[in-house]
Amino acid sequence: QVQVVESGGGLVLPGGSLRLSCAASGSIFRVNDMGWYRQAPEKQRELVATVSRGGATKYGDSVKGRFTATRNNAENTVSLQMDMLKPEDTAVYLCSAVVVSNTNRQSAVTHWGKGALVTVSS
Repeated sequence: QVQVVESGGGLVLPGGSLRLSCAASGSIFRVNDMGWYRQAPEKQRELVATVSRGGATKYGDSVKGRFTATRNNAENTVSLQMDMLKPEDTAVYLCSAVVVSNTNRQSAVTHWGKGALVTVSS
């Protein structure tokens, strides 16, 4: 049993900042990649950021230079610092974690949180 839970969503003014956090918990042997995706109404889900166990990051083009993802392997957490927010960033932000469980160490499964709503509006 693995859970992925996001926190930190809310309302922010354009140009402002917001920090999201995500924690994976449960019967975990190892967490491989963790990351953030977002989905806005009538838009496809898009990559925001991913972080490998070694700390290698990948960002979507629309957030490069504005968002920073940080990984803590000991806590199985990943955070997303969002700066210089734009109305176009408004979306549900979903956390993902690729998990090898203690009960099945032969495969890695991607788990998803329920999402955190971020609204950027004046």
